[in-house]
Amino acid sequence: MNTLYVILTGALVASACGVVGCFLVLRKMAMIGDAISHSVLPGIVIAFLISGSRDSVAMMLGAAALGLLTVFLIQMFQQSGVQSDASIGVVFTALFAVGIMLVSLYTRNIDLDLDCVLYGEIAYVPWNTIELLGVDIGPKAVWLVGLALVLNVAVIGLFYKQFKVCSFDPGLAAAVGIPVALFHYLLMGLVSVTTVASFESVGAILVVGMLVVPPLAAYLITEVLSRMIVYSVLIGSASAVAGYYLAKWLDASIAASMITVAGAFLLLAILFSPTHGVVPRILRQKHRLQQANSEI
Repeated sequence: MNTLYVILTGALVASACGVVGCFLVLRKMAMIGDAISHSVLPGIVIAFLISGSRDSVAMMLGAAALGLLTVFLIQMFQQSGVQSDASIGVVFTALFAVGIMLVSLYTRNIDLDLDCVLYGEIAYVPWNTIELLGVDIGPKAVWLVGLALVLNVAVIGLFYKQFKVCSFDPGLAAAVGIPVALFHYLLMGLVSVTTVASFESVGAILVVGMLVVPPLAAYLITEVLSRMIVYSVLIGSASAVAGYYLAKWLDASIAASMITVAGAFLLLAILFSPTHGVVPRILRQKHRLQQANSEI
């Protein structure tokens, strides 16, 4: 059961991140997950100062609030004319610096940092369980990430057309009456909830990697958004399964092994993608060259 829970959690994280990650790739905001992973530190400190404890619920609420603030500030900078990558870099470094200052000022004698209160380790998932009416109902991570996945699928499924138009052509979306800003913040809210819920369970590297690598591999394989989402979930889930057994074989980090396998899938997509792959492009160039020589 321990193996099943670890693999299931990895697949759930991959699926939850893959659904929203596709839209981040299309919007060229793939590193928003990494930004959130750093910028939530002030929220953790403020939550501790208000609650007086390192309870995980309070920490998650504080982290989620700062995650939403992060995406709001990034959007504000972008609307002011700052490029997307620069906006992300400025906001997360500034908030992370504020968090470090708060830690040094108010919690210098307390073990309070991202690693001890937010970033988890997927290998410990089977032992962190929750009880309902005195009955053990399974690992906390499975429920948290599973709820995040259900939320993502429900919201994206309900407003799929709006998210699609806003991602490909925000100008057209605004022209037909779609509230572009509302759906942007709704998507960023889903990203924030997904990342924070997953951080505590599996750690940062798995979340940030699953937000970027499987969606990018799926982007190279197909040009249809619905297929891209499905392929992203399948690639991420396959990476979780194969990565676990790779880690077991090598006696290495499970999360790192899962992302390594996802990276291998991405490399295969880069090499053999029908439309964007290196190998098919070389073959097409050779074919055109042969045709040109035959005509001569």
